[in-house]
Amino acid sequence: MMPQWLLQIDGGILLWIQDFLRCALLDPIMTVYTQLGNSGILWIVLSVVLLCIPKTRKAGFVSLLAMLLGLLCTNVVLKHLVGRTRPWLVVEGLVHMVEEHDPNSFPSGHTCAAFAAASAWCRTLPKRWMKVVAVVMAALMGFSRLYVGVHFPSDVLAGMAVGLFCGWLAWLIWKRLAAWRGWEA
Repeated sequence: MMPQWLLQIDGGILLWIQDFLRCALLDPIMTVYTQLGNSGILWIVLSVVLLCIPKTRKAGFVSLLAMLLGLLCTNVVLKHLVGRTRPWLVVEGLVHMVEEHDPNSFPSGHTCAAFAAASAWCRTLPKRWMKVVAVVMAALMGFSRLYVGVHFPSDVLAGMAVGLFCGWLAWLIWKRLAAWRGWEA
């Protein structure tokens, strides 16, 4: 159970986004972008593409491992342990823009997958611009979850933290595996 003060802050931020940032131009963009994160599909597709290119193969492998760890942490363990309900069910006046079939909100799995992939890519991609794009895309995914009203800000922050941790852990696992197998880390 989340403290009442956190619910008030989280709910206030969501209502502010709804009242002051939602608009006819951004609504369809944010709706499509957030849905690209369903089941981590955007990040999985990008990781598989990276896996197919020799110079970025390590980035693809590490990001897929990071997302698998993130899935286990968020969707298998934390969401069921915490059992936090979706914001539109408890924040009066909040309208959600996409359907969510998982009743559990904390932490954000979309944000976790995005930051797990971005964290892995920041450690493994060869070009600085690629790393910047990865972080911007992950941050945009987290924001899109708030914009469409399906997560509280604290859900997104927790998803980001879990994703960053899983990206770091996947990198450590890769380094150990590479050392054990005699690959270039």
